[in-house]
Amino acid sequence: MARTNVPFSNLVGNGSLADPAGTALDATNDHEISLASVHAEELVIRVTNTHSSAHTVTIKAGGSNPPAWRGGQGDLTASVAANTGVTWIGPLSSSRFQQAGGKLNIDIEPSHAGTITVFKVPRGI
Repeated sequence: MARTNVPFSNLVGNGSLADPAGTALDATNDHEISLASVHAEELVIRVTNTHSSAHTVTIKAGGSNPPAWRGGQGDLTASVAANTGVTWIGPLSSSRFQQAGGKLNIDIEPSHAGTITVFKVPRGI
């Protein structure tokens, strides 16, 4: 099944960014982030939760060597509190999480409602 692609929101060096709405969570398809033009080390992920129960978000470990020569360390899980929870994840290591094909895979629990936003952090200016 195809995963839902999550686009970047670019943070601006020496500037500001209005709070982006993010992408609605899709627990049916889960999510992916393309690393075609960035490294995982440049990304920070924000996940919100509007459901009445806490939920876990899973960043899937890469299964190939290369690109994920440290994929054997396993998945990364992060808990998002109920109702108005917000969790920030990252930056992440491409050597652990990058999938074949240059993507990050993110799994969402059933009934988790909210948004996911990926921020690209610029290099220092």
